[in-house]
Amino acid sequence: MRTNPTNLTNPTTLVRNLGILAHVDAGKTTLTERILFATGTIHKRGEVQNGTTVTDFDSQERDRGITIFAAAVSCAWGGHRVNLIDTPGHVDFADEVERSLRVLDGAVAVFDGVAGVEPQSESVWRQADRYGVPRIAFVNKLDRAGADLDTAVASIRDRLGAVPLVVQLPIGREDGFTGVVDLLEMRALHWPAGADTYETGPVPEELRAEAERRRRQLEEAVAELHPAALEEFCAASELTGHTLATALRDLTLSGDGVVVLCGSAYRNRGVEPLLDAVLAYLPSPADLPPVRGTRPADPAEPFTALAFKVTATATGRLTYLRVYAGTVRKGESVLDPGTGRTERIGRILRVQADRHEEREEAVAGDIVAVIGLKSARAGTTLCAPSAPLLLEPPTVAEPVVSVAVEALRSTDTGRLASALARLVEEDPSLVVRSDAETGQTVLSGMGELHLEVAVEKIRRGQGVEVVVGRPQVSYRETVVRGVTGFVHRHVKQDGGSGQFAHIVLDVEPAGEGEEAGFVFRSTVTGGRVPQEFVRAVEAGCRDALGAGPLGGYPVTGLRVTLTDGATHSKDSSEMAFRAAGRFGLRDALRASALELLEPVAEVTVTVPDDAVGGVLGDLAARRGRVSASRTQSGTAVVTAAVPLAELFGYASRLRGRTQGRGTFTTRPAPLAPVPPSIATTVLTG
Repeated sequence: MRTNPTNLTNPTTLVRNLGILAHVDAGKTTLTERILFATGTIHKRGEVQNGTTVTDFDSQERDRGITIFAAAVSCAWGGHRVNLIDTPGHVDFADEVERSLRVLDGAVAVFDGVAGVEPQSESVWRQADRYGVPRIAFVNKLDRAGADLDTAVASIRDRLGAVPLVVQLPIGREDGFTGVVDLLEMRALHWPAGADTYETGPVPEELRAEAERRRRQLEEAVAELHPAALEEFCAASELTGHTLATALRDLTLSGDGVVVLCGSAYRNRGVEPLLDAVLAYLPSPADLPPVRGTRPADPAEPFTALAFKVTATATGRLTYLRVYAGTVRKGESVLDPGTGRTERIGRILRVQADRHEEREEAVAGDIVAVIGLKSARAGTTLCAPSAPLLLEPPTVAEPVVSVAVEALRSTDTGRLASALARLVEEDPSLVVRSDAETGQTVLSGMGELHLEVAVEKIRRGQGVEVVVGRPQVSYRETVVRGVTGFVHRHVKQDGGSGQFAHIVLDVEPAGEGEEAGFVFRSTVTGGRVPQEFVRAVEAGCRDALGAGPLGGYPVTGLRVTLTDGATHSKDSSEMAFRAAGRFGLRDALRASALELLEPVAEVTVTVPDDAVGGVLGDLAARRGRVSASRTQSGTAVVTAAVPLAELFGYASRLRGRTQGRGTFTTRPAPLAPVPPSIATTVLTG
């Protein structure tokens, strides 16, 4: 049943662009590998545990045994071209899934036959919901102890709110799983031990009654959802195979039902029927309405494409494109309507993970990589210069975890900056910023594993040794009790013109409704301090705010009043009064009572009801103050103010406490006093 994938012409209706979605370790990469083997694209099956799979080609993926980067491959089946993207399953790399879903027409959701719907399965399912991507389901690992198709299907119904339409019945259980009954054609498919493909036969006698019962259930479920099927069912009390298949395709495209198949990718059982289902039920580019803002999927339309991934390789910068309309040939110029810049496409490549096959052109429906684009980023629209059109880019999630990074050797600082810029170019969910107050370079991402992989990529790819640490928290100092009538005299005489400034200051906490940082005013009367010198005193006071007496942190939340002063006819100047303001406020602050403030984030945590207790306890341990809590549809939403210093590592802890089902968002909140015991540690630290 294997076909030769070379030299296959692909009208748009004979193309399938699909992704493989699942929780980590559900078997996505193994299934992708078996698909490539079944289609004749590869001739030896690789294994994840051996680091020999096609799509997990990065050294970190092979070392860790997980998919980190979305990888594109292409194969042929039943006269169709199948462009397939194997997506990551770990929550830290959800943005890779997001960018992939933006350019896919359909997806296969893989579920563990023992665990059913797992946390990240649920997350990627919701991501696919947002983009309206039609899906079919594959319940994998039915050869494992404890695997049960019905239990997995129940979790799809209960956890995802989907309507599962099961089209297969397993033959055998656990180690005895050898094949499936096709409920549409009512035939048995057996995979003999060691065989590369299946054998067909009649339904085993011991399963005939169960198969007929499940076929009836399938017909009834489809009739409830599909008007034409309901009409036939009411007239004939059954559905023909053709009507059933047509209705299943319609329900898949509308999202009203999810076709469910089963098998064991590792044992090579169930892969070919899954490929048949991909062709039968999932859409071609021509089956879907134009993506918002684009043109019909027609090679004759003006060229329109979306860049969804950028990677730097030894052969050059690769920009991955989904072509939505038109045709583009190598050597042609394309327009980036977002910047108005025109660039030339040097080469067009069909991608096989880390291997490439050069092509002369790409047409509507294709997923290809191109070389020659210098400024395109993930989310960039490319189109014909004569027909500008801007597509909606994929959503980029806000990073939730940060670390400070610096080069181990000072001579590598420039190389580190270049490496970080390249990382951000390849992965938009990474953010690099320089903290103006601490001077640190801060790298932010979707999780601690995400950042760990990014740093390791710098070490391996650029040969730059990087030191990673917790970002410094930007503490502040503020006045709790000030001083009144504080006198400061600035006198300096060292030959020539001297410096003289006499000022009297009141220092107190800023009042309600006043500017939070610093308020300066003057009540001097009678011209004792000219206005230009008053402005100089204010400037000097602002200079003094950079380092407070407690720990050298910036000072905030105070009001300074210039109440009196005196000048000298020759030696007074703006410079002298600025120096008086600076040194005078420093001395006044030393005479005042101050406290340490810390940055606080308002954290909104969304968790299942059964995990609320552990989450509240963890927030309390992090000095969090809960301000609101509500429950809705089995989900609890907790809002708390948590010191920023305590949020390091929270993403991983939350996922651990909630089995990966908890999420959180943050936004800045007002500064808060540091408890005395913590302040002592910080200041002596």
